[in-house]
Amino acid sequence: MQAIEPLLEGFMEKYLIPIEENWQPSDLLPDSRKENFFYKLEELRELAQELDSDFWMVLVGDTITEEALPTYESWLMDVEGISQQNGGTAWSKWVRAWTAEENRHGDLLSKYLYLSGKVNMREMETSTQHLIADGFDIGTDQDPYKNFIYTSFQELATNVSHRRVGALAHKKGNEQLAKMCGVIASDELRHARAYKHFVKQILEFDPSNLMLAFEEMMRHKIVMPAHFLRASGDAIGGLFEHFANAAERLGVYTAQDYVFILRNLLKDWEIDSVTGLNDQAERARDYLMKLPDRLARVAERMKTPVKDYEFSWIS
Repeated sequence: MQAIEPLLEGFMEKYLIPIEENWQPSDLLPDSRKENFFYKLEELRELAQELDSDFWMVLVGDTITEEALPTYESWLMDVEGISQQNGGTAWSKWVRAWTAEENRHGDLLSKYLYLSGKVNMREMETSTQHLIADGFDIGTDQDPYKNFIYTSFQELATNVSHRRVGALAHKKGNEQLAKMCGVIASDELRHARAYKHFVKQILEFDPSNLMLAFEEMMRHKIVMPAHFLRASGDAIGGLFEHFANAAERLGVYTAQDYVFILRNLLKDWEIDSVTGLNDQAERARDYLMKLPDRLARVAERMKTPVKDYEFSWIS
């Protein structure tokens, strides 16, 4: 982490957008100061009627995931090599700047859901508060190698989810929501490239231990950040499977997407050609290179989940 830290200023210039130049939620929503606000609001609400319940389940789940940002920032700040003490480090500056960009996502989607009139906002907000209060355990501990592998994977997964939701909105003629999802998906892809770059740098310094961390993460599977999702009165995690099933039914995020992302990481990190590995890391590489085909066979046998749950979030 100390070896890579001097490179971070360049990474921030490459992968983050200056605040004054970035989009903000108000750019994409009706402007309440203008005389046409109520006309724009009525138009937004009419278009929202065209979207079905599975769509709203997924969009609300995505929004809650984005709104749980305090958990993600505090988790990253606890990673070994990232410190806020004595003025912080270049790494803590990165985490704060990344958080600031990500914060816009939940703000935008939550405001849209409120204006749409399709969502029980109190139930959604209760789920959000539970998710932040419950925290999460993604199996990375304080290990930066595991954490950057996780963030690389997760940012790609959220890119897929938001992009697909936007495509569904577009099919229904809801160009406003499609654009919202599109700009969020673009952010997620840019952030994924940053975290993949971090891992690429680590591979140059410490290839064997990075390979072992990658193997361990994939053996335990990459869990989603909202895996503790729940509603009022539920046990921790009581809603996540239903949310995941809705995403699978819609084709927003599927088992095949998990395999696709793994292949993407193996290719971008050139895992097949990494040199300087010890024997244990070579075995880890063999496991990783064979894993996508094995997971793809499992995914092909999976059946689309049936709809068997009504979310309290949906009015």
